[in-house]
Formats: sequence, C-alpha cells, structure tokens
Amino acid sequence: MIEKDNLQLASELRTVVSRLVKKLKKISTAEGLSLTERSTLVLLDQHRELLPSELAAIEKITTQSMSQILNHLLELGYINRKSSKTDKRKVIISLSKAGQNVINKTRSERDEWLSKALAEACSAKERDMLRNLLVPLTRLVDFD
Repeated sequence: MIEKDNLQLASELRTVVSRLVKKLKKISTAEGLSLTERSTLVLLDQHRELLPSELAAIEKITTQSMSQILNHLLELGYINRKSSKTDKRKVIISLSKAGQNVINKTRSERDEWLSKALAEACSAKERDMLRNLLVPLTRLVDFD
C-alpha cells in the first residue's frame, strides 16, 4: 500500500512541478530566444566560461546546432568569444554584460510573478506550508 501511495504522490508532484516550471519559463522578457538559447545563457552564468563543444554536450545537441545558437547570441550581444590562451584553435564563450542583464531581468520577472501568485493565490498558512516544504524538496532535487 505504501508503494502505491508513493507512486501516486510521485506522479502528482511531478505533474505540478513540471507545470510550474513551464509557467515560469513562459514569464520572461527574453522574447525571441529559444529555450536552448536561454538555457545556454544560464549555463554560461553558472560556469562563467565554456567551450562550444562543452555547451553542446551539456545541451545534448550537435556542435553545429550550438554554433548557430552561439552566432545568434553573439549577434544580440549576449555573449563574448575569446581565443584560449593554451590552444588558439579553441574559442571560450562567456556571458557579456548584456547577457547577464537578460538573465538577471528574467529571474527578477519570474520572482515577481511567483511572489504575486503566492500572495494572491495562497493563504498565509499555505505560504508557511510551502516554506516548510523547501527542505524536503531540496533533498529530492539533490537525490541521486
């Protein structure tokens, strides 16, 4: 019986979390950017510098597709390219100031939307319940 309860909970939790993530991804002024372009900017924010091949591997796309994405982001002024000091054939990609601004603005917009949704859709007691769920949810995220 416990196994069946866990499976039901897992299914419901996955569905709700997925819907929330999709909703948050839609809330952004980074219009005109694909999900992969947005994800690439986030990866550069997290790692500071990456090679195009590393970005492609993380995103699970071809290096040719990543090259097109990087060209578009470069045209928009969201990334910087520089030659590697150890191997001049390699190009290192990093976020530009404009790219960092897009990331920060998107995060701020999502936080503001979620804050408003929490205030208007949830009672104080429900917000306290959500606050208390952050620890076990974090454990789930960190579980391997």
